[in-house]
Amino acid sequence: MRHLVIVFGDQLNMDSAVFDDFDPGQDRVWMAERRGESEHVWSHKARTALFLAAMRHFAAGLRERGYPLDYTPIDAPGPDALLDLLDQAIASARPQRLLAVRPGEHRLRAGLRALADAHGLPYVERPDRHFLVSADEFSRWAKGKTQLRMEHFYRWMRRRHDILLDDGEPLGGQWNYDTQNRKSFGRQGPGWLPAPMPFAPDAITRSALDDVEAMFPDHPGETGAFDWPVTRDDALQALTDFLDHRLAAFGPWQDAMWTSEPWLYHARFSTSLNLRLISPAEVIEAALSRYRQGQADLASVEGFVRQVLGWREFVRGVYWLAPERLLASNALGARQALPAFYWTGQTDMRCLREVITQTLRIGYAHHIQRLMVTGNFALLLGVEPAQVHAWYLAIYVDAVEWVEAPNTLGMSQFADGGRMVSKPYAASGRYIERMSDYCEGCRYQPGKAAGEEACPFTTLYWDFLDRHRDRFRHHPRAALQWRSLDRLSESQLAAIRERAGRLRESWKA
Repeated sequence: MRHLVIVFGDQLNMDSAVFDDFDPGQDRVWMAERRGESEHVWSHKARTALFLAAMRHFAAGLRERGYPLDYTPIDAPGPDALLDLLDQAIASARPQRLLAVRPGEHRLRAGLRALADAHGLPYVERPDRHFLVSADEFSRWAKGKTQLRMEHFYRWMRRRHDILLDDGEPLGGQWNYDTQNRKSFGRQGPGWLPAPMPFAPDAITRSALDDVEAMFPDHPGETGAFDWPVTRDDALQALTDFLDHRLAAFGPWQDAMWTSEPWLYHARFSTSLNLRLISPAEVIEAALSRYRQGQADLASVEGFVRQVLGWREFVRGVYWLAPERLLASNALGARQALPAFYWTGQTDMRCLREVITQTLRIGYAHHIQRLMVTGNFALLLGVEPAQVHAWYLAIYVDAVEWVEAPNTLGMSQFADGGRMVSKPYAASGRYIERMSDYCEGCRYQPGKAAGEEACPFTTLYWDFLDRHRDRFRHHPRAALQWRSLDRLSESQLAAIRERAGRLRESWKA
């Protein structure tokens, strides 16, 4: 064998560089399902099912093309750890070299290199054409910068790829329209919303769902509502469905939340992007085409492009700059255990109950639900960042470590100390009240910071400001927020500290 071509479960694109010179007479593809990949974090059933279903469909496509394939299903005998199984495969096949594109986790990349060394084989890492900027190019962009700011990177990417520009300047005279994209629905609610296109499980997907229920019965989440796109054709349909029915309204209401409405105007193909069933380049071009046709305004299209061209590429670059340092970061010294209700949804805080219950049912929550509800609460409570990271990686169907870890540790938990975002995303219950209907009917009052009726978000928000006063009171972007503490008397602060302490004690593991 010339090349053992290794394809991981989030690398399901036939235009991958690993297939550029594939010779069925000399090369073989290696893919494997291993239960250890669902157990190094306690993965949501739907997350595991998504990976298995998409991998099995991709494997079927390889076989149709006549590509020799070694594929190990999840119930096959052998080591539970993916890299241990690969070790055996290398020893058996004795290829001349190992071929792959960069995996989505530092753990797997380091393991691949170690296996190649152990077997005395070259490990060739082909360029990853899925992304619009390579990790090395990002590293050169970031060199010498003490702080990394997405806005600066985004403008660089817009110019680099000539997107939404007019003679080198941004269309409409603004680089972003974020201030126009923060609307709430108000008391009237979102009204009628188009339901996203469902994808009924076929026989291959059903086999994955059955295997997950049989092998991971105690894992969190459900599979009964599973209808995710799992093939490239599915992904393209999901993209068209979003463009037809939600792109035009995505911009203004992308931050809004509403009970029993998980999708609102959000796209439903983050999973497809992260499994590489579709590419960011084609997604961006599809949105730009709708703008050119007058089917969506600039604010909505720019807001969507910013998520894909800007944020998605940015977080991958941040991850690969120093993954070990990022994963170990804890700049705020947070030590609280993650409350057990994150795994069950059983809490009397209505916002958290709604978001977590939704997530357990379908494996999804949109970015504000993640950042300003589950993430914000963990930040205010002072949960150890490694535990928050493990939960996000486990619980969301679109979670791959390169995208999840920077979002969780850098943006949501400020664990990197401001390397990635300028200040913590900390907010009281008032923010949730403004952006959703979650506070209606909740036993807690978002305007109160102390007392039994006080919203825990609000209590913990003021306690967070108090605990980190010395760090942020002179911060150029956070000082105004921290100066609001001056409005509180010592007796008010004492009551807040006392209630915050009792809340922390009640949620200890």
